[in-house]
Amino acid sequence: MATKALFNSVVNWFIKQRIDQIQHFIDYPIDTQHGVLFSQLYHAENTEYGKKYGFSSISSYEDFKNKVPVVSYEGIEPFIERARQGEKDIIWPGQIRNFAKSSGTTNAKSKYIPITEESLEFCHLKAGKDLVSIYANNHPENQLFVNKNLRLGGSAELYENFNSKFGDLSAILIDNLPFWVEITTTPSKKVSLMSEWETKLKAIIAEVRNENVGSLTGVPSWMMVLLQRLLQETNKASISEIWPNLEVFFHGGISFKPYRDQYKKIIGKEINYYEIYNASEGFFAIQDQSGSDEMLLMLDYGIFYEFISLDEIGQEHPNTLSLEQVEIGKIYAMVITTNGGLWRYMIGDTIVFTSTQPYRIRVAGRTKHYINAFGEELMIDNVETALAKACESSGATIREYTGAPVYMKDGESGAHEWIFEFDEKPSDLNYFIEVFDNNLKAVNSDYEAKRYNNMTLKKPMVHIAKENLFYAWMERKGKLGGQNKVPRLSNTREFIDPLLALNQRLA
Repeated sequence: MATKALFNSVVNWFIKQRIDQIQHFIDYPIDTQHGVLFSQLYHAENTEYGKKYGFSSISSYEDFKNKVPVVSYEGIEPFIERARQGEKDIIWPGQIRNFAKSSGTTNAKSKYIPITEESLEFCHLKAGKDLVSIYANNHPENQLFVNKNLRLGGSAELYENFNSKFGDLSAILIDNLPFWVEITTTPSKKVSLMSEWETKLKAIIAEVRNENVGSLTGVPSWMMVLLQRLLQETNKASISEIWPNLEVFFHGGISFKPYRDQYKKIIGKEINYYEIYNASEGFFAIQDQSGSDEMLLMLDYGIFYEFISLDEIGQEHPNTLSLEQVEIGKIYAMVITTNGGLWRYMIGDTIVFTSTQPYRIRVAGRTKHYINAFGEELMIDNVETALAKACESSGATIREYTGAPVYMKDGESGAHEWIFEFDEKPSDLNYFIEVFDNNLKAVNSDYEAKRYNNMTLKKPMVHIAKENLFYAWMERKGKLGGQNKVPRLSNTREFIDPLLALNQRLA
């Protein structure tokens, strides 16, 4: 009893200290970001990248903008590859020992994102502690440190190359977690590091079914697969029958909107839901208010943020904005400079600021995941909002989906074509489509203009997917597991055509 009391007092002291630090960057956001930028420049001025772009001579943000180029992965890849081959002092001082392998959702070619000791400790691992601190501060009655956290990562096998390791980010994090996290986490490190998804799923269920789980951490789509399989294996009606002390799901990677009703149903009781925004390149934001759909941009993780307006994306020299220049409600592509050795790197995500006091955001989508075949600029955030309304109105729940344009031909208007895999089909599909279409018009004026009198865009074309279509498609692509995502939108038909073809073949 005395040991538990001591542990709780230490944890509570740590939480208070960190909450005070978070409040400091909330109060002084611009000063905090200024300090991050010049700390990074000073730290890396003698690297090859730093010498090439004159880091030592940069004395202002304008200098930084003028001297250091905005890059995609392809622009910095030659430097990353040299670092991956074991060369020192290329993009960050010393040798980089870990690389997160990420192919994303559109590119077959793998990306290797550098994970330095600094980014591991002061960004990724620090964020995990912050997530717990923020939640515990908001919910003093929590039992996080009494019950276990179920983590569900991706394919977690690590490989060695030139005295460095590479694999999914989840594998790198699990490999570097402090011992006390292992004590409070399930499944075991051995199971978490398994790579083959179906084998791993069975092993996870065998370990976690009898644990006292109080929290979940993972991507909503894959966590749902695990929970559904767990109910089948245990013959229970709800997750709360298995884990009566479950209190929170920490989720990220994809929008939670299409899954919210499914989780309420499958869990069988009210719990808390906290969103996180992280990627291989860094950990960016945490939901800091209970019941909110906004996330606090974390400003002291060694990441300097810049933002590009949508109309500047694709230009050779896009104009970037620093934090103090952004406006509420506008969609921006995010550019990051990190303690992982990424310099003015376009991560490929778009965000929208919901507040600037403090700086809170929502993820709008991906710079490559949108439909703009007719000038409609349809983003994932628009679609998720409209789908939530359509599901609510028609009694439907959606497991997976994707959409793409149908191009104009023979004088006919274009359209958007969708394929939805429902857990609960709508009571009236035509009504579902009507509500979906009307809400897209409500949230996107460009879409509304193109839909006027069907002149440019016709009514959405909707297909119902056979059960487990998307799972089968991901399996054929070798992308089963927690960090792989179904592309929600594409401006081409590269995803929807194979899915429609597979849907016809499935029994």
